[in-house]
Amino acid sequence: MIFEELCKSFDFSGRTIVISGGAGVLGGEMACALVRSGANIAILDRDLSRTDPLKQRVEKGPGCGYFVQANVLEKESLLEALDHIQVRFGKVYGLINAAGGNDPQATTGPDICFFDLPEEAVKHVVNLNLVGTILASQVFGRMMADVGEGVIINISSMAAYRPLTRTIAYSASKAAVSNFTHWLAVHMASEYSPKIRVNAIAPGFFHTSQNHYLLYDEAHGALTPRGKTIIDHTPMKRFGNPDDLLGVLLWLLSPGSEFVTGAVIPVDGGFSAFSGV
Repeated sequence: MIFEELCKSFDFSGRTIVISGGAGVLGGEMACALVRSGANIAILDRDLSRTDPLKQRVEKGPGCGYFVQANVLEKESLLEALDHIQVRFGKVYGLINAAGGNDPQATTGPDICFFDLPEEAVKHVVNLNLVGTILASQVFGRMMADVGEGVIINISSMAAYRPLTRTIAYSASKAAVSNFTHWLAVHMASEYSPKIRVNAIAPGFFHTSQNHYLLYDEAHGALTPRGKTIIDHTPMKRFGNPDDLLGVLLWLLSPGSEFVTGAVIPVDGGFSAFSGV
């Protein structure tokens, strides 16, 4: 009987799940997978023109994709998005905080040292990764508290385990996301309902447009020294693909992980397990 229920647990028909940063590479892949699992997906992005490539993919159902303009750094914008989502779908079951990223201006390198990093660039990266996650969790988590159930999934990083050279603001803010995940898991279960779970996924090194400049030499297309170091320290000897995240995502959203909260799950090809020797 338990096995039969587990087999059904990846059917999200009738469930409404919000994805911030839904037009990004990872968020978009998650949205498409959940639509294929029957979910109603509210895809949030501050620039809806970026969602055009996704529209045909999410129309393939059997779930429904709904695109909503929202900025995770503006709480009023998130509250307006929630109003639209409630009118369209009703209550929200899940939230995936996929909005985030780095800024080359907040990254040290040959042309800029730590002491000269622009203050605004550092603040932007910290706000985008940490504050955006907190604000979205406030807005959509309140509904979960009211109904007594729900799932929040944050996106952490390998940089949260040990800070990566050069990416100071990104590493610090992702470590804070992991810490916030632990805190919010305890808070929601203790103060509101044990049926509200909060976990995080910590992707390893995924090749996306945001980090291409760090991993590949633009002129020659070969791995940069940094990219080669990453591959040398990844036992599976490759960068991650967006669909590598889908299995753990579906598991964390499903009843199959109903006794899992406050966890940060690495999806990294073994990077975090490798000592270097």
